[in-house]
Amino acid sequence: MKKMVTKMLKKMKWYDVPRFKLVMFFATLFLITVWPGFHNLVMRFAWYWYLIITVILAIPLWKKMF
Repeated sequence: MKKMVTKMLKKMKWYDVPRFKLVMFFATLFLITVWPGFHNLVMRFAWYWYLIITVILAIPLWKKMF
């Protein structure tokens, strides 16, 4: 799996990774809009849980950056 991802990343330009992130963001917004079950699942949680998960997932990135 790691070899496959590395091979795919070598084909990409520097701006493709942020573009992929934007695609995933808007795809999620699309799902929230058109699929009531997904909307109910996402909106069931309080906003601070998303903030906590974001900070936890960002910690390794922040360690590499600073």
